[in-house]
Amino acid sequence: MAIQTVLRKRRVWGTAATATALAVVTGVLVTNGGPGGGGTAQAAKRPAPHAVRTALHTVAVKAEGDQAALGKRDTGPFSLLGLSWTKPAAELPGTVRVRARAAGTGTWGAWQSLGTEGDGTAQPESTRGATEPLWVGPSDGVQVDVDGRGSALPAGLRLELVDPGESPAPASDADPAAFVADDEPAGGTGPVEGDEAADADSGTGTADPASSPTPAESTPGAESSPAAGSPTPGASAPVAPSAAASPSAPAAPTTTATTPAAGATTTPPPTAPPSTAPRPPIVTRAQWGADESMNDEAPEYGTKVEAVFVHHTVDANSYSCDQSAAMVRAIRTYHIKTNGWKDVGYHFLVDKCGTIFEGRKGGVDLPVIGAHTYGFNTDTTGVAVLGDYNKAAPSSAAKTAVARIAAWKLGQYKEDPTGKVGLVAGADGSGTGGKFKKGQTVTLNRISGHRDGYATECPGTRLYAALPEIRTLAGGAVAGLRITGFTGAGVSGTKAWTKGTATVRWSATTPSTLVNRYEVLVDGKVSVTAKATATSEALTFASGTHTVAVRAVHVSGKASTTASTTVVVDRTAPSFGTKPSTALRTGTVGSTSVPVTLKWAATDAAALKEVRLTKPSAVTYGPTTRSASLTAKPAATTTWSLTAYDQAGNTASASTTSAPALLQESSGKKTGKWTTKSSSSYLGGKSYSSSAKNASLTYTFTGRGASLVFSRASTSGQVYVYVDGVKKATVDLKSSTTKYRDAQWTTAWSKSGKHTVKVVVVATKGRPTITTDGLVYLK
Repeated sequence: MAIQTVLRKRRVWGTAATATALAVVTGVLVTNGGPGGGGTAQAAKRPAPHAVRTALHTVAVKAEGDQAALGKRDTGPFSLLGLSWTKPAAELPGTVRVRARAAGTGTWGAWQSLGTEGDGTAQPESTRGATEPLWVGPSDGVQVDVDGRGSALPAGLRLELVDPGESPAPASDADPAAFVADDEPAGGTGPVEGDEAADADSGTGTADPASSPTPAESTPGAESSPAAGSPTPGASAPVAPSAAASPSAPAAPTTTATTPAAGATTTPPPTAPPSTAPRPPIVTRAQWGADESMNDEAPEYGTKVEAVFVHHTVDANSYSCDQSAAMVRAIRTYHIKTNGWKDVGYHFLVDKCGTIFEGRKGGVDLPVIGAHTYGFNTDTTGVAVLGDYNKAAPSSAAKTAVARIAAWKLGQYKEDPTGKVGLVAGADGSGTGGKFKKGQTVTLNRISGHRDGYATECPGTRLYAALPEIRTLAGGAVAGLRITGFTGAGVSGTKAWTKGTATVRWSATTPSTLVNRYEVLVDGKVSVTAKATATSEALTFASGTHTVAVRAVHVSGKASTTASTTVVVDRTAPSFGTKPSTALRTGTVGSTSVPVTLKWAATDAAALKEVRLTKPSAVTYGPTTRSASLTAKPAATTTWSLTAYDQAGNTASASTTSAPALLQESSGKKTGKWTTKSSSSYLGGKSYSSSAKNASLTYTFTGRGASLVFSRASTSGQVYVYVDGVKKATVDLKSSTTKYRDAQWTTAWSKSGKHTVKVVVVATKGRPTITTDGLVYLK
């Protein structure tokens, strides 16, 4: 919701971005103290040396009854617009639609609506009534349509066009606050980002507000224009933008130095206490180019920060983050010169890239009274996220940045961002959109949405729904913390095994910018302390069994710890209880491959992880695997090498050799009738076939295993197999599909020796024929 005017169900506005230079727009230049200006009427001051000069230009919009319009027209460059009228107390009924032409392109944008829901009450500090402003980006043409829908429009309608000027170029290494590492340790303030340099004459960096400041809670902006004759402090020259001119730029002094008028008494601002949470990088007013000559009123202070109110600015989410600084300048200009307020009402503004901008002047680390939540502007901080979050979800970067600034501000007063607080309403909200009576104690979350204290949609449905997550980010324990594994150690179930050293790895979903540190616990004691950005740490263990856990400490001081993992130190290598060996197996025999089975058995006293075959090829097997079906090259010696690994990384190796050989059927001794068959499908191109009962073929060889090779079909018969004169098997060669070079029967011996294998034709009824293709033996 717009910071100053009380609106029921009204959205917020405000944005941050850096735009290109914008020239003068057709209309009337409004300066501080002129039409629509706030503060003491006076000639426009010269801007501070490094301020960016902004300009507000106006165009009258003629009303006729309940209608008003401004046809398409050229203008000078502008980037933000709004509609205002003469009497602040008057309401603007109906709807206002505007559209702008993108600068230099001739392309007109879509029609957009401006918020018009006024509260009907006069605001003492407002000089004009006004709609919410709208950032449209660099433009050079405008069109307006106002429809009062039967109600007369207020007098003095005027289109407000803001030229935000040209921003200084950001540093190439500038990073948003959501991702930049903390530049101040928790528990100490360190250098604090401020908005302007200390007054050269006074030699101090503190501001001197008018004596006895009285927080004005009677309006949502809590603003008041200085009365005639009141002190008119003048702002000193702001700090020049650093080379970075970015969220990570060096800090400027904490507060704005002012010089009171002659004879005025002053009350020094409160002292900035250290915070329990690190201060995030903040783009200062000097860095985003605030023209401090635009207003000259001193800031007012409360005594502490008890709560943070989150807002959204209801600008289009399509802005680019390099426009953010220009958006902040344009919003401030509209607040001061159109609404007549003394400054931006929010203490901080956050863009969708996670960059935090200093808003209201007075010192980012001091309890400056803001103008953001009706009845609750004193002792609170207002943070606005640039964009419209009624339908769009806020980015992770924006949520992280809001959490960081909330953690820091609440941490200055030792408040828990996840807790609740009783706030006393400083104004009566009856009939103004406020939800509470003056003096009423209201229990709210320490991090609340604007709608919690005022009848408004702000901060939008999606951003409001994200507030529980933001509270957890700001003050909860580190979320999603878990050990993800160990390097240099094997993990199985809840145990890890190492030879003595290992690196533990972990992860968390909470951004590192909200983590204070990690601690690695070994046997319940801190072994290593790691930075917030760390995700692993190396450990050395003594012999025995240990427990390892990781503890994360949030910037709020809350800690969370992972479940423990048991780590066993194991320096004993595994062993092969059964040495590797090979045997022939069934399967297809080729001129370059013979089916074999490799067998082994590996064990480990602690935990076997795997067995790897390293020669003649690379294959990894699980800890319970005891054999593998492989092939060996015939007429060659093959070395089979295996390495067993345990979970700790200890190893043991073993190997065996095999040398399969082929015997053609012509090498066998024949009895009975056999017919030679020729085909490239046979081993050596030939085979023997017989259907004669008791016809035989005998092979003699020296080896430790053998397999008989046949050709098979649906008409194939049976054979008897004799080994060393003893019948061992009856083999049926029938097959539903034709198979060649099929090793169908195998045998093995414990050691190599001379053996005979004889094949005898059974002459099976109906399918008497068999075809043999030789024998394979293992040397």
